[in-house]
Amino acid sequence: MKASALFEKIKVKQVIGSLDKEVNDITTDSRTAKPGSIFVASVGYTVDSHRFCQQVADAGCEVVVVNHEQDINGDVTQIIVPDTLRVASLLANKLFDFPSKHLTTYGVTGTNGKTSIATMIHNIYRALDKNSAYLGTNGFQINEEKSKGENTTPETVSLTKKIQEAVEKDAEAMTLEVSSHGLALGRLRGVEFDVAIFSNLTQDHLDFHGSMEAYGHAKSLLFSQLGQDLSKDKFVVLNKDDDFSEYLATVTPFEAFTYGIDNEAQFMATNIQETLQGVTFDLATPFGTYPIQSPYVGKFNISNIMAAIIAVWSTGISLEELSRVVPRLEPVEGRLEVLDPDLPIDLIIDYAHTADGMNKLIDAVKPFVKQKLIFLVGMAGERDMGKTPEMGTVACRADYVIFTPDNPANDDPKMLTAELAKGATHDNYVEFDDRAEGIRHAIEVAEPGDTVVLASKGREPYQIMPGHVKVPHRDDLIGLEAAYKKFGGGPVED
Repeated sequence: MKASALFEKIKVKQVIGSLDKEVNDITTDSRTAKPGSIFVASVGYTVDSHRFCQQVADAGCEVVVVNHEQDINGDVTQIIVPDTLRVASLLANKLFDFPSKHLTTYGVTGTNGKTSIATMIHNIYRALDKNSAYLGTNGFQINEEKSKGENTTPETVSLTKKIQEAVEKDAEAMTLEVSSHGLALGRLRGVEFDVAIFSNLTQDHLDFHGSMEAYGHAKSLLFSQLGQDLSKDKFVVLNKDDDFSEYLATVTPFEAFTYGIDNEAQFMATNIQETLQGVTFDLATPFGTYPIQSPYVGKFNISNIMAAIIAVWSTGISLEELSRVVPRLEPVEGRLEVLDPDLPIDLIIDYAHTADGMNKLIDAVKPFVKQKLIFLVGMAGERDMGKTPEMGTVACRADYVIFTPDNPANDDPKMLTAELAKGATHDNYVEFDDRAEGIRHAIEVAEPGDTVVLASKGREPYQIMPGHVKVPHRDDLIGLEAAYKKFGGGPVED
């Protein structure tokens, strides 16, 4: 495409140089700029990428989008606009033919449950022999092909390219975890969602948003940005067990479906039976009752699978068919995942990193604890410390508690564990500066019949250390290695 045709999308701009140039790509990452690329510079939290304009010019890039004129050697056209990342969204969507319009797009938001619901929707499509894509905390996935990602919601150009890749590989649907950061920062601009799903709202990310009101407002953008065009078939799925659903129902004109366990809703779970291998329940709907056998453990996962079922049902798949495929679904990595059931202990990993998430996790596990419950949890560095003592209090529902850092970044690990310990309600806890050592200690004190829960990281494959350096780390592999060493079995597989 000619740059002149592409930039017709932008009405107010200053152009220095010629737009009579062919372009076939757009990037906000100077390291990927090449001939035919448009490089969009921006002022980030830590880096102003305008300083890389000469670097991209040297790499053959001939068009840059900037917020003020740059001193660049070479035949480089500069397009000066006030908001470069907003322009990046517009250009990327036009360049790649507005890719989200070419598939059914689901957006899942909430403090807890995003990964589980989004993965469940993806797995339902696969169980129905339909091509599907997923993007979120566990990375990017098209069918069974997986790759890791940096953020739950990538920056706008990268996100658009991933949707385009899903379209090119014939995905019928794509499910995105929609973070409050991504919404507040405009990373979702241009994504045409068909179904918006809400799980819950509890305290988290106040270091970024400042208040629960601002945090909730950011979440609500997913629903308000569905638009006002009622000629389109769009739907909203809301958790009636969370009071914030009442507000979300007011910010969109589209039909909203509610689900719940404790509060009256259109879709409700009744006759619940739980084990560590999964749950069974009756899904009571406006159209009848359907027996559901789910491989996911815990009451909160009943809510999650209901949200996933309703979301897919809203786009045309019958509840009868959905009830048949749910028992065949794959586990969600790192979400209440029981590691190696042949071990004499129940070793479980989970991503719970808020007081609410930890409470739900312990509620799910406690009925099946045969002897001691050993619970390890970490606090992330450079985050809202207001929630930390409450996390320590919740952790002390367990018999023995281990406090560790979790992605300490530039914060002192001792300070992080001390903040958790402030909420302790009994003295049967220890603090470890090093999370791996804490995990090994959890296994060391465990005896056959005990339950060991490693919370807050799931299968996250790194620790963020000082200088924001990512150091390889896997809770599951460290825990299994220690367990096999003590109890026998294995080997650990990466």
